[in-house]
Order: sequence, then C-alpha cells, then structure tokens
Amino acid sequence: MKNFVVKTLANAGALAVAIWLFGGITLTGNDEITGEALGTLLLVALVFGLVNFLVKPVVKLLTLPLFILTLGLITLVVNALMLLLTSWLAGLFDLSFHVDGFGTAVVGGLVISVVSWALNVMLPDGD
Repeated sequence: MKNFVVKTLANAGALAVAIWLFGGITLTGNDEITGEALGTLLLVALVFGLVNFLVKPVVKLLTLPLFILTLGLITLVVNALMLLLTSWLAGLFDLSFHVDGFGTAVVGGLVISVVSWALNVMLPDGD
C-alpha cells in the first residue's frame, strides 16, 4: 500500500512539472494553486497510474516488434498515447486535465517519465 501511495505522489509531482513546463498540458482554468487543484492533480495522477498499470503493458506487448525495430524509441509514442488516454479519461470523470495534441503529449510524456523516475528514486518505497 505504501508503494502505491509513493508511486501516485511521484506521478502527481511529475504531472505537476509537465503542467508547469508546457502550456498545452493544463489542469485548471486558473494559475492559482488551490486545494481543489491539488485534489484534481492527485486524482489525475491516480488515473494516470491506473492507465500505466492496466493498459500500457498490453500496448507494449502488442507493439513488441516496433520496440525491437525502433530500438525502444516507440516508448515515446506509447507514453504519449498513455498521456492522451489519461486526458480523455479525465474528461469522462469531469476532471479539469487536458493535453492539447500529440506533439505536446510526446514531450510531456518524456518529461513525466524522467521526473517520475527521479522522484521514485528519491522517495522511500515500502520494501
């Protein structure tokens, strides 16, 4: 359980960095940090974590030949698709998170991957 909370907090931090860096990734209509915005960020991080846990392995398995052919560069596309799927699901759940386009999703997915990895290294896990 502790590991799940740490990973969700790392995802929330990584999403916050991507939102801060790119205008095409938005969380709320205003730029203020409020309790509602933090709650929304945590819910989006939870959705993002579930998407990465449930959907990403299936997509990676189905695109295994592309991973081999591109020497793993297709990971950028898969991460972008997971971010776009999270944006779509957030819209279904009436969360104010949106990614403007595929290009923004590619760069945002790269930033989220790097920041999430760094936060997971720094934060303690349950092991």
